[in-house]
Amino acid sequence: MLPAFLRTVAAQTGQLLNIAHAARGAGIKPPLGEDYLRLLEAVFLVHRIPAWGMTLGARVNKLPKIHLVDSGLGGWLLGLTERALSRRVPVAMTEFGHLLETFAVNELLKQGSWIDESLRYGHYRTSDGHEVDLVIEHHDGRCFAIEIKAGVSYRPDDLRGLTRLRDKLGDAFACGILLYLGERGAHVDDRLYVLPLDRLWS
Repeated sequence: MLPAFLRTVAAQTGQLLNIAHAARGAGIKPPLGEDYLRLLEAVFLVHRIPAWGMTLGARVNKLPKIHLVDSGLGGWLLGLTERALSRRVPVAMTEFGHLLETFAVNELLKQGSWIDESLRYGHYRTSDGHEVDLVIEHHDGRCFAIEIKAGVSYRPDDLRGLTRLRDKLGDAFACGILLYLGERGAHVDDRLYVLPLDRLWS
């Protein structure tokens, strides 16, 4: 039952967590699903990214995102094969986008653990659909916003969440970065940048 539940959770990686849906998919009741999810967290197979907000109420009243710790395991659980990606099967491409977000978020959290300063992580989502995949808040109040896209090009609309958060935070917004699979970086607007995903290591 636990592997079945892990597979249904994997289908939500990089998305808002719906424990009830994952539990039903594994044939168990939601309270047991919460217990199983805590077990998966305890053995470092999954982790939750809480909603980010400027107040405690804004954080606790919104759903977290769920991420698998190992994106390779996620690809296997989802049956995401090289052939499906090369054929650009729509379902596979959507799952790839979520898995790429999981991979990038995990890498950012890992690198954030190397510094001595206290950091807080969250995801940002508004009621009208604007979102930022990862908000990194420094202990001095500065915020760094990261959006991840699984494409080799980007559109101005891809920056809407970053723009909304910048305008909301004002001077507390340090910078916003759109990571994508293209090869060129650019400074596209005030404190907004587009960078290739591999800049995480270079």
